[in-house]
Amino acid sequence: MNTEYVNLSVDDGTSMRAYVARPDGKPKAGLIVFQEIFGINSHIRDVTERFGRQGLLAIAPELFHRTAPGFESGYTDMGPGFEQMKQITDNGLEADIRAAFQWLKDAGESRICSTGYCMGGRVSTLAAITVPLTCAVSYYGGGIAPSQFNPGLLGRLKDLQAPMLLFWGGQDQHIPPESVATVISALRAAKKTYSNVEFSFADHGFFCDQRASYNGQAAALAWPLTLAFFDTYIAGQSKPAGA
Repeated sequence: MNTEYVNLSVDDGTSMRAYVARPDGKPKAGLIVFQEIFGINSHIRDVTERFGRQGLLAIAPELFHRTAPGFESGYTDMGPGFEQMKQITDNGLEADIRAAFQWLKDAGESRICSTGYCMGGRVSTLAAITVPLTCAVSYYGGGIAPSQFNPGLLGRLKDLQAPMLLFWGGQDQHIPPESVATVISALRAAKKTYSNVEFSFADHGFFCDQRASYNGQAAALAWPLTLAFFDTYIAGQSKPAGA
């Protein structure tokens, strides 16, 4: 596996750097990895590389490129990340999604998936609305339901173009059970194809091994479920009605 940074041209006229992990040999599919509020830091780079070792051509776009190119922060002070998140817009994110998707298409990938963590879980959901993904995964996606930071995506879930796998932590104080329930109700009402997984014993950020809220058991369970979800749809198994 090889890693590199690439620069993508976004259709709003901006330029966006992205971290890429290229597997040895022909990739089995493309994957967009969407960051937490802490930027494309060492954890997101590591996750991108893990997917690369699984045979996916993985790209992690820098979503704060308009206001803070190269932004990275640690997990003890969330303030800088929140300040950056407040400045992004769905229109800008959709442009970033299209740029990463097109880069993978230009690289020869016909099947493209996405995954994302925290803020990135919401962006992964937005990606499944914006471009024709093969499937999408959201880890504790804050802001899919309305939150203090944005109006949410509930009204747009009817336009979802791909099956989704959603992970939540039952101990998550940032995304209450009521918010999770509204997301699932909207997906069900729109007759979309989804799988919903809650780890009752896990907190927000349970997959990140650099956070205090990391939960090794939940992370160990979520990883093979994520890979199996990707493999199922990458293999071209037919999508159920409404996917």
